[in-house]
Amino acid sequence: MTEHEVTLYRSQREITVQGHDVPKPIRMFHEANFPDYCLEVISRLGFVEPTPIQAQGWPMALKGRDLIGIAETGSGKTLAYMLPALVHVTAQPRLAYGDGPIVLVLAPTRELAVQIQEEALKFGSHIRSTCIYGGAPKGPQIRDLKRGVEIVIATPGRLIDMLEAQHTNLKRVTYLVLDEADRMLDMGFEPQIRKIVSQIRPDRQTLYWSATWPREVEALARQFLCNPYKVIIGSQDLKANQSIQQVVEILTDVEKYNRLIKLLRDLMDGNRILIFVETKKGCDQVTRQLRMDGWPALSIHGDKSQDERDWVLAEFKSGRSPIMTATDVAARGLDVKDIKCVINYDFPSSLEDYVHRIGRTGRAGARGTAFTFFTHANCKYARDLIKILQGASQIVPPQLSAMARSAGFNASGSNFRSRGRGGFGNRSQISGSNTVPIGGRRPW
Repeated sequence: MTEHEVTLYRSQREITVQGHDVPKPIRMFHEANFPDYCLEVISRLGFVEPTPIQAQGWPMALKGRDLIGIAETGSGKTLAYMLPALVHVTAQPRLAYGDGPIVLVLAPTRELAVQIQEEALKFGSHIRSTCIYGGAPKGPQIRDLKRGVEIVIATPGRLIDMLEAQHTNLKRVTYLVLDEADRMLDMGFEPQIRKIVSQIRPDRQTLYWSATWPREVEALARQFLCNPYKVIIGSQDLKANQSIQQVVEILTDVEKYNRLIKLLRDLMDGNRILIFVETKKGCDQVTRQLRMDGWPALSIHGDKSQDERDWVLAEFKSGRSPIMTATDVAARGLDVKDIKCVINYDFPSSLEDYVHRIGRTGRAGARGTAFTFFTHANCKYARDLIKILQGASQIVPPQLSAMARSAGFNASGSNFRSRGRGGFGNRSQISGSNTVPIGGRRPW
């Protein structure tokens, strides 16, 4: 590519790069010089061309330099770091018994860690990998580590357990990935990340991947990365996927459940619908009421056992149970094909989480719809939500604009009367005293 072609390619795909001696992007998969087995899988899956984050991220990562990659959800970030990881592994001496991994990928949630390993197995079936996360039996994970694996995908807490018990070590890690780096900090993982990174050799290659880039993540990156490339797809400002139709409805807490039922009646055609609720208790309450009203809903949140979470996800992915309610445990990294619609029953506690939630639909070039129930208790988010809607060329409801103006007025004196978060309307609709036990062998 000539420099003019490079500039045009990046401009058309909204690719912004920073750093010294930035390599040119690639336009076709074969230009990355990946091994034949990777190209065969790419061909079998029907991928036509690299996504923007892959087109620019691959040549950067393959240079062996540290890298910061920022792109919206569903943009192909996992393969952007996993395929170079496979190339990195094949260039190293073979592992001996008891050696630690060569590649370490840190993820904030169990679900994301499992999905990353699925991609690793899909493209690198001859390379040994394991997934280390809490809530599952340690025995099989310990056996994998003792036998020796080239790639470890882990949540920070369980990995530290394994390190302290000396079931593995990080002496051979030369390729470190932090996926969903912003979420890691949101969930309070910074001390654990520091503890892990302190055990990894300083001449490693480190890659940070995220959909947003708040100051806290940037400060941490400055400490862990050395002269990194930076690639940004789209604006570095918080931005929603433009292939998602965003519908914001101003409701009271009392109205939300009835509106949810009406939406399900209008939308349910066998495709998957994901409903986000802010609290674990609220998630269970909504699910219970939906099942009592005849809707095949299952729920997932942090208090569920890992076996139950795995089972619920399998039912949802297969379409046997097309409605799933979830807390933000499913907002990041959950890659389920063909989620028709996301419904924010409760508005999240941050705009970053809003963007990640709605990003569960409209993935990999598909189109999706996200409905959001917005109450007066959420008015402090109105202005920023409007910016996100406008940035994605979405309709801004007049009521939301009025609420944003009121929020500015209230900040200087008056306040909306708080209705609390995660409300379910009147108690006759959803109430603990109005529930019935659900039988059967399935762990609802």
